[in-house]
Order: sequence, then structure tokens, then C-alpha cells
Amino acid sequence: QLQLLESGGGFVQPGGSLRLSCVVSGGDFGTLAMGWFRQAPGKEREFLAAISWASDNTYYFDSVRGRSTISRDNPKNTVYFEMTRLKPEDTAVYYCAAASYYRVTPDYDYWGQGTQVTVSS
Repeated sequence: QLQLLESGGGFVQPGGSLRLSCVVSGGDFGTLAMGWFRQAPGKEREFLAAISWASDNTYYFDSVRGRSTISRDNPKNTVYFEMTRLKPEDTAVYYCAAASYYRVTPDYDYWGQGTQVTVSS
């Protein structure tokens, strides 16, 4: 069974940056497309970014485009999500997810437990 474990969340001041990591185990990470999502209290889950297994395709949604980077290290079974110029409205639980093929629709197959990011002064 595929398992995903996020880390890197915490408290960040407005204008700061963060780097989230997601380690995948129990499957062939190098064949999986990966995505990052977030969910703020009282809001629907929001798709942020996606990356194909070979890193040759990436996609960013409007809320993070231009201030975020999704990347992966296949030998380390890890996908990263970096975001700069953080705002209080970026406060949410951030999730990584895996899919059998690259897609920019939110119907990913496997999900991590999430890591809380709080942007506050």
C-alpha cells in the first residue's frame, strides 16, 4: 500500500517562504505523478500544483503560480513544494497526493495525512 508522509509545515511570517516535503513509500515512486493540494478551514480542497514522473511536465494553479515551485527527487522518493511571498490566506493543511498518470484534475489516487502551515505575524 502506497504511503505518503508530508513534512515541513509550521508557522511562517507573512512574506516568508516554506519548503514542504513528501516522502513516498510502498510503491514505485518513479512512475507516479504527484500533486500538492491544500485545505483551509471551512473551504474546499484546492489543487495547487502537479508534476509528472519525469519532471517534464508541471502545472501551477492561479493561487500559487509565480511564487511556487514543485519538484521531485526520484532516487529519494520525495516530492517538494516551495512557496514564497506567503500570505495569511495561505494558511491551510497542505497535502501531497499521487496518481498513476499526470493529471491536472483533482482525482488523485493516494493521499498523505497533511501538514499544517500557518502564516501569521
